[in-house]
Amino acid sequence: MTILGLSVAAFTALHVIISLIGVGAGIVVLIGMANNNGLKGWTTLFLLTTALTSITGFFFHSLAFGPPHVFGIVTLVVFVPILVGLYARHLRGWWRVIYIFGAAFVLWLNAVVGVIQFFQKVPFLNAFAPTQSEPPFLAAQVVLLVVIAVLTIVAALRFRPGPEFA
Repeated sequence: MTILGLSVAAFTALHVIISLIGVGAGIVVLIGMANNNGLKGWTTLFLLTTALTSITGFFFHSLAFGPPHVFGIVTLVVFVPILVGLYARHLRGWWRVIYIFGAAFVLWLNAVVGVIQFFQKVPFLNAFAPTQSEPPFLAAQVVLLVVIAVLTIVAALRFRPGPEFA
């Protein structure tokens, strides 16, 4: 079986690499905004890899519609105001806040999936939370949410995009 001409294992590896790049770039972008730095190149990398993560996720063979599909659809829907705010409205007025919260939200969605996957696939973590209802898993998700929420609030208060976004 293949997906877009790649073995399922190769396509999965590509999807994971794209996803990890997206989450990493998203963290850099969110920290940058919290420090009043737009990091345009990192922003482009974050948005591109995050979109590709959602799009490639739909190519996996699945017998039923489930949470991964919901995450992908929600991410792509939220991308609309993110892209309008950034590229059409140049982060002017409320579009700055819409962009910041939208970007942080899609980062959080992808990071949540990352935490889920780490606890499922990494034996050391899986031993602590085999059903993903145990305290270590819940603590990881809460810490992730708090860190992204705090950075988002700080970014909303501090980030004033410069002429590179005009």
